[in-house]
Amino acid sequence: MSYTLDEVAFLRENAAAIDTAAEDLEGTKKAHLRDVAKLQAQFGDYGRAVAELIQARSSGKLPQDWLMDHDSAQQATPPAVATYRAQFLQERNVELVHDLTCSIGTEGQAYRPGAYVGSDLDASRVAMARHNIEHPVFRADALTTTTTAEVCIADPARRQGGNRITRLDQLLPPPADLLATHGEMAIKCAPGIDHSEWEGLACVVSLDGGVKETCLYTPGLGTGKRAVVLTTTPEGLHTDVIEDDLDEEELPEAGPIGRFLIDPDGAIVRAGLVRHYAAREGLHQLDPRIAYLTGDRLPHGTSGFEFIEMVPMKKLKAAMAAHDVGSLEILVRGQDVNPDQLRKKLKLKGSTAKTLVVTRIGAKGVAVLCGPRVVSSEGNYAP
Repeated sequence: MSYTLDEVAFLRENAAAIDTAAEDLEGTKKAHLRDVAKLQAQFGDYGRAVAELIQARSSGKLPQDWLMDHDSAQQATPPAVATYRAQFLQERNVELVHDLTCSIGTEGQAYRPGAYVGSDLDASRVAMARHNIEHPVFRADALTTTTTAEVCIADPARRQGGNRITRLDQLLPPPADLLATHGEMAIKCAPGIDHSEWEGLACVVSLDGGVKETCLYTPGLGTGKRAVVLTTTPEGLHTDVIEDDLDEEELPEAGPIGRFLIDPDGAIVRAGLVRHYAAREGLHQLDPRIAYLTGDRLPHGTSGFEFIEMVPMKKLKAAMAAHDVGSLEILVRGQDVNPDQLRKKLKLKGSTAKTLVVTRIGAKGVAVLCGPRVVSSEGNYAP
């Protein structure tokens, strides 16, 4: 639930008292009603807003001194993803960006002073953004021209009537309307959006294994497909970019299983660049229609499973007993199999941990028995 402007002002002006109150809460689901009652007793009519702010901050996704409500925190672009976009635009000599749907300002924290302007139709989010970031922010409809920025960013609504939107023309507002109003654009979409007919660059971004968005850039900013894999490491954020820069004859064909089975990052799969990634890493697919890759080495910084044997689906129970399997990670792709039901059916009684990948090769369903997940190391990754 959003805030009124009066509630936003109260939250801003009573930041210290709210921080102190948050420290005294139990902070568990079981104690939620008691915590809310305590806040209402202290803050009166503003207790609900204070409770929502504290709950929204608990996700840890954004700076703890920011103003946010539940929905804006849930919908916020991760800072690392916003930073990558800012770098992408900076590399193209874009000096001023206008974020047409800035919400509470998440995108703005990635830009230097003078390089970003934000706007939003929601007055309370505009007020929160003005508190959160040190950039100009004002209220405006995304389908109006209010600045001379070289590039506009937009994040159209991704749901309608409770259902996720999967077609570009159904986004709100539709990209066609945005493009008719503005020049070069970066349009943020859900990862699963169908971008097959987009004429510019479709960039799918993941962060620490979770696919966060597909950003559609107009042709003046780029064309083709790109996967960006962002990984948090002790040394900082690592960025791996996979492009569609190979000809068809340079891409590997499907082939037999090697020493390792690898499930590529979701951004690579969503971007349709599995074979491009395989070519770069010396891997190949088991089946042209399935994303699993195989090879004799694990790509650096990834994980995979060491192959043991192919098992007919009808002989799985016997294979589990033969390999003394007691715990089993089950991965399914391209088959209608429920992992939990299959695990119960196998009645595992052994002492070793294994992985079972249920997939298909051609028209045939197969079960690939592997060891537990292993992380690349000096002994098994491709130099």
